[in-house]
Amino acid sequence: MAAQVQQGTALGSVHDSVREREIRTEQEHLDRVYRRLEEKIHEAEFLMNDAAKLGQVGTPGALAERDAQVFRAGIHLNRLHNEYEDFLFGRIDLLLGKDGKKGPDGAYTAVEPAEGAVREDGTAEIAETLHIGRIGVLDEEYAPLVIDWRAPAAAPFYRATPVDPGRVVRRRVIRSKGRRVLGVEDDLMRPELKALHDGRELAVLGDGALMAALGQARTHTMRDIVSSIQAEQDLVIRAPAASVTYVEGGPGTGKTAVALHRAAYLLYQDRRRYAGGILIVSPTPLLVAYTEGVLPSLGEEGQVAIRAMGSLVDGAEATLYDAPSVARAKGSYRMLKVLRKAARGALEPNGSPTRLRVVALGRRLELEAEELERIRRTALSGTAPVNLLRPRARRLLLDALWAKSGAATRHTDPELAAELRSSFDEDITDEDDFIAFLDAWWPELTPRGVLEAMADERRLGRWARRILNPGEVRRVARSLRREGLSVHDVAMLDELQAVLGLPARPRKKRELDPLDQLTGLEELMPVREESQRERAERLAQERTEYAHVIVDEAQDLTPMQWRMVGRRGRHATWTVVGDPAQSSWSDPDEAAEARDEALGTRPRRRFTLTVNYRNPAEIAELASKVLALAMPGSESPAAVRSTGVQPRFSVVRDSLARTVRDEAAQLLERVDGTVGVVVAMNRRAEAARWLEGLGDRVVALGSLEAKGLEYDATVVVSPAEIADESPAGLRVLYVALTRATQQLTIVSGERDEPDAHGVPDLLRD
Repeated sequence: MAAQVQQGTALGSVHDSVREREIRTEQEHLDRVYRRLEEKIHEAEFLMNDAAKLGQVGTPGALAERDAQVFRAGIHLNRLHNEYEDFLFGRIDLLLGKDGKKGPDGAYTAVEPAEGAVREDGTAEIAETLHIGRIGVLDEEYAPLVIDWRAPAAAPFYRATPVDPGRVVRRRVIRSKGRRVLGVEDDLMRPELKALHDGRELAVLGDGALMAALGQARTHTMRDIVSSIQAEQDLVIRAPAASVTYVEGGPGTGKTAVALHRAAYLLYQDRRRYAGGILIVSPTPLLVAYTEGVLPSLGEEGQVAIRAMGSLVDGAEATLYDAPSVARAKGSYRMLKVLRKAARGALEPNGSPTRLRVVALGRRLELEAEELERIRRTALSGTAPVNLLRPRARRLLLDALWAKSGAATRHTDPELAAELRSSFDEDITDEDDFIAFLDAWWPELTPRGVLEAMADERRLGRWARRILNPGEVRRVARSLRREGLSVHDVAMLDELQAVLGLPARPRKKRELDPLDQLTGLEELMPVREESQRERAERLAQERTEYAHVIVDEAQDLTPMQWRMVGRRGRHATWTVVGDPAQSSWSDPDEAAEARDEALGTRPRRRFTLTVNYRNPAEIAELASKVLALAMPGSESPAAVRSTGVQPRFSVVRDSLARTVRDEAAQLLERVDGTVGVVVAMNRRAEAARWLEGLGDRVVALGSLEAKGLEYDATVVVSPAEIADESPAGLRVLYVALTRATQQLTIVSGERDEPDAHGVPDLLRD
């Protein structure tokens, strides 16, 4: 026995020495990369300083050159600083390729090994080693020190499998913090080979790169997963951008991460094509906060906008939640008809004038209420947005007054008649009384103004007759009287903006640049043209349409939300990511119709992600019981790991608050990362009070807020409450049960009808 222990200790020390050697090797490479990065930063700073000197010359050409040089150097410097920390994460060791061609990044382009790369005795030499990172770095002789993860040369890092390894012998994930390498984890793609590198057999360390990445503790922000993306995910990320790429996948399959990486990849592949910007739409602000740090860490920022659904309209921010019954009314196609009627009905504010009196051609002319109403109906019969119909209404008023004057019969000469009519119109439209009447009778409407009018239950009932039932009218009107907006209100504002339209505004004259005034260039250039950088910044601020739109958690979009998103991608290519089994919208068929309308006739390319990387098998198995109730016949994604830790069932003892707090505190002791406590939406504020004082690692969130998020451990409070809060409640519960990466606790109350073991009715076999 002692001999066995001694032998085991010796083997352990040998393994440790190999690990230390491999870490030291990667550290040496990382040190070299950082030295090169420092040189590049110094170069960028020199360019910035040199550009500043050009501005002192004072000629138009020098100033233009200065702007361009500062812009390019600033972007380069900013990017280097953003990627400076923790940017090297992978390595692949490759066999000799079929040809000796090199790509622009300095790596060989061959995908398959050359004949003879593997000797008859099963040995082979490693011909090329590539390190993978967030940006590419070349040495002084333009040899690759780091390959950008989006480059074609990096694709084998994600796509190689033991079944189809290509040239890859070993794939290594490098874990680092700052400038220090902490560890390495290897996957052997060709275990049958004895591969040699620099005369030494290739070492293989760890339990596999993917399992190492999955075991790391979660934080409240999303880490990029470039080091653990697997083959099926990589196919989606690198799929051609044309038309619509539709991606389905159950919980934990990496849909959100794939969407974010796809945005960075598309920009890398065709930056000019996507200069119009990429929009990523997330369902909740929590998910935006969780994901927004990923793209800068992948080497992209500035071209990609990540927006919550409630933040898509400028000047509007959703801070409220609607009750399920109100949300169903506001989000359905029926609301489109209500909004169109409200936009026209809002033209009749309280106190709207019922008579028009003017003096023209020496006579007093009047239009009574009945005539004005007829003119309004005629004007509104046009198809243009309501605010853009005001000129038509103005013309119809003048026509009616002209007919009242009888002047049309005074001249038989067409030219004299036309001249008299022109003078008549000019006289009337210059009158203060006419201007005041027009402003009161046909006011310029705003989306918020129409929503405020809809808060009047009597008026809304008139506009929504035979569209909404009386109960829906009452609840919608009451919700619109609250201070603040819901995510469904924001979609209504966007629809109203399209229905109302914006009157043409005179373009403001650009002001002179102070630098032009100092150099005397105003005489040469009275109005300075905006620079390329200024134009890019202005367009980004004004942008309402994008070159590519990525919709995350697409199954949750209501018909009205699909219309809102669709306006931002009329000419775009699309990536749509979702899972029908996780839909919180009560009428998926109606939403699918709206989705197809937004996407138009573009061809669809479909992918399905089948592997659950988030949940251990024990949690996935429990969640599958709810999936069978929510969507019979649906298959859960396959979990790739097991922890041996079964979900825990707890029953409320003296109080719900104390029970939930105790369970959350226990989980904080068992896991290193975050703990999420998921409750029914009406308990959100209450649950936050239960957890006060437990620290930043624990967070309370409503069932609808949990979508797309993940935690090391999760407490799901009263499954029955979550399932009963809406017609889609079982699907929402399925989402809540699939947020944990390590441990799950279920707390049951009386409504859950727990058995002797605390298992609620919904989760029993």
